[in-house]
Amino acid sequence: QLQLVESGGGLVQPGGSLRLSCAASGGTFSNYAAGWFRQAPGKERLFVAFSMTNGGATDYADAVKDRFTISRDNDKNTVNLQMNHLKPEDTAVYYCAASARGVSYSVRAYEYWGQGIQVTVSS
Repeated sequence: QLQLVESGGGLVQPGGSLRLSCAASGGTFSNYAAGWFRQAPGKERLFVAFSMTNGGATDYADAVKDRFTISRDNDKNTVNLQMNHLKPEDTAVYYCAASARGVSYSVRAYEYWGQGIQVTVSS
């Protein structure tokens, strides 16, 4: 059973940067596509970014394109989300997810989830 644990969240001012990390255990991480999602209060959980098993293909939500970068290190069983030029509307709980069925924009496609980590962008 794959387990995912996020770290690196917190409070940052608008225009700042944060780097989220997700550590995987309990399985061969290179067998899984990885994704990041986020959920603001009272809103549904939305796609942010994904990375194929070997990190060769990635994609991003329009709202974060050119500001966020997903990367993975299968040797270290980690997937990261570098977030630059943060905006107040990026405030949300961010979730790491993994899928044995390939990448997807859909929450329903991912079998494994981290517990989530809060990111707050505010002055």
